[in-house]
Amino acid sequence: MPIEIDPTMHPDCAPLAWMIGSWAGAGVVGYPSIESRNFGQEVEVTHDGRPFLMWTSRSWLLDEQGNQESPSAVETGFWRPQPGGEVELLLAHPTGIVELYYGSTEPARAEVRTDGVIRSPHAKEYGAAHRMYGYVNGNMMWVMDMAATGHEMTSHVSAELRRV
Repeated sequence: MPIEIDPTMHPDCAPLAWMIGSWAGAGVVGYPSIESRNFGQEVEVTHDGRPFLMWTSRSWLLDEQGNQESPSAVETGFWRPQPGGEVELLLAHPTGIVELYYGSTEPARAEVRTDGVIRSPHAKEYGAAHRMYGYVNGNMMWVMDMAATGHEMTSHVSAELRRV
């Protein structure tokens, strides 16, 4: 599926143009300290002509029948493309964590690692993360590894989202 570039989009955002829009789908979340569960997710990626994309994501745990059971993660932030295929991702979470990721873009792919994590005194112990996003067969696929609550970097979440 070809990616159409919006003429009002800042040219620096072109490598991430495939992300723009509304996405919904499901995935699996787990960690050594939590039981694996299915979750649903909605992502909204927008732009206003400046050299960044706005990112909002919300998710919820699913019961065994695939129905929404309870709210889960929420994050909001900005993708900031940089010269030479580099990219920054800034994310804020209502759990008292703010992350700054740094990485690279390739056609239909973005890979970032935390460059900085700030936690409030009441947030869980969280040290680092690695995320990869890809545009595969018209869907957004993504995975995240993290190091938190005394565990080394390990798989945490993955999802497949379709454009809605």
